[in-house]
Amino acid sequence: MTARTDRIDELLREEIGAILARDVQDPRIGFVTVTDVQTAPDLSTARVWVSVIGQPAERDQAIRALEHAMPFVRHELGSRIRLRRIPELHVRVDDTAQRGTRVLQLLAELEAGGVPEAVPEPEESLPTPTGAAAPEPAPAESRSRGGTAQDARGEGRARRGSPRPRGAGATRHGRHEGRR
Repeated sequence: MTARTDRIDELLREEIGAILARDVQDPRIGFVTVTDVQTAPDLSTARVWVSVIGQPAERDQAIRALEHAMPFVRHELGSRIRLRRIPELHVRVDDTAQRGTRVLQLLAELEAGGVPEAVPEPEESLPTPTGAAAPEPAPAESRSRGGTAQDARGEGRARRGSPRPRGAGATRHGRHEGRR
């Protein structure tokens, strides 16, 4: 992706979220969050990734309502943002929160010494994890300190953004003072 499409993706995500929250009056659309937008390089289409909280039947109904509302959302985008062409919007379900919760459940079961059971159908789309410990920080000896990094030969090299060593008489901008 280019910087331009990244900016357009972010702008579309914010505007679509605002339109869904304020202007779309469909009661089937419950608590919907626009998590990401991915536009095609030619801006002809855009995938709108949404996260929906609720029972599976409610989520399916909300996705159908969102697909039905996308022409209206596209029309509203045309009056709110200045683009030569407003992309055609396609709704996709973002289930990363569900997968993350499932991973936390599996880790908790393994930590307790149990064998993970088969994947059950979740009752809610975003259950709250319980008893999950915070990840421990890495040991101090494995972290690199200072402005150098070790390369494959074990030799130090300057990192990007770190101060570079300067010779005698060198100024901040790499020019030498003294002789003119």
